[in-house]
Amino acid sequence: MASVINLNRFRKAKKRVAAAERAAENRAAFGRTKEERKTAERKRRLADRNLDGKRLD
Repeated sequence: MASVINLNRFRKAKKRVAAAERAAENRAAFGRTKEERKTAERKRRLADRNLDGKRLD
């Protein structure tokens, strides 16, 4: 005879695993430290300022 399996427990465990995988993907895609965001913003502002300085009116 096969062992008894609680389907609710199985479904919840499966859902937890899927959520953890999705969270890991999101951390890889969107997870940047505050320092990295500030550095990128500074670089973007510097590039914009340099481009504006070279504009011909």
